Amino acid sequence: MSAGGQDVRLIDRFLEMMTAEAGAAANTVTAYRTDLMGASAVLNGGLAEANAAALARLGDEWRPLARSTVARKAAALRRFYAFLVEEGLREDDPGPALPRPTAVRPLPHVLDHGDMARLFDEIGRRIASSDGDTDGDALRLSALIELLYGSGLRATELVSLPRNAVAADRPFLILKGKGGRERLVPVSDRARAAVAAWRAHVAADSPWLFPSGRNHLSRIRLYQMVKALAADAGVPPERVSPHVLRHAFATHLLEGGADLRALQAMLGHADIATTQIYTHVDSRRLVELVNSRHPLADAPQDGTR
Repeated sequence: MSAGGQDVRLIDRFLEMMTAEAGAAANTVTAYRTDLMGASAVLNGGLAEANAAALARLGDEWRPLARSTVARKAAALRRFYAFLVEEGLREDDPGPALPRPTAVRPLPHVLDHGDMARLFDEIGRRIASSDGDTDGDALRLSALIELLYGSGLRATELVSLPRNAVAADRPFLILKGKGGRERLVPVSDRARAAVAAWRAHVAADSPWLFPSGRNHLSRIRLYQMVKALAADAGVPPERVSPHVLRHAFATHLLEGGADLRALQAMLGHADIATTQIYTHVDSRRLVELVNSRHPLADAPQDGTR
């Protein structure tokens, strides 16, 4: 099967518009061309004139593909049909007939309490053996991990903290996160102590708590440090990242009885649904929670009160 001449011409016009007017990147244009030409081939060159029934055929053809792939292909076609309508090249828009697969967010890797204990034991070992460490590398790592796991900071928020963001007499941070939204983040006594020990190694005129050269520590370097720590602690490095430590913060708080709305505020999520996905709990604990906390848990089963 091959794309028809009319489809090829209209796809070229569409991609010219994407480049000239929408400013689409070269990779985006290439991906659109691949998806549109592929769909045209499936429809024997009848993509531009396809009706809902024809698009249903496409949906059947895409059924074995991953949801994310189907969503990408359908998005390309919807934009193509919108272009045709805007240009007066067809009167109706069949785009709504294209599949809209529901996105499934994969759950992050989970670190249990034993994993976290091994990470902190390794940090403690490094600090104990770093008497001659004038740069305080072990203390820096301690402060970083304490804030990742103890406060649930995003990697970008963490590495860009000002030098005096964490105060010894203030058990919280005020952060400006995604969308410019401010939030209150708790800082544990352990984290404040770890930051104080590390800050003694930071130049007084440094604008950053975690400086590196003329800027602050990079996210990539943080990622590398966390992976190296995991390897030395005996925790599979592929299971550990700054994001996973943030997830562990939320999961372990929820397991300890934290309120979901409070977690939403601490994590800086605009939508509670994001927090619900982020802070999943195993089904066994949920069953135990219902059996122990529900008002009917101790009620007689014969219907009497």
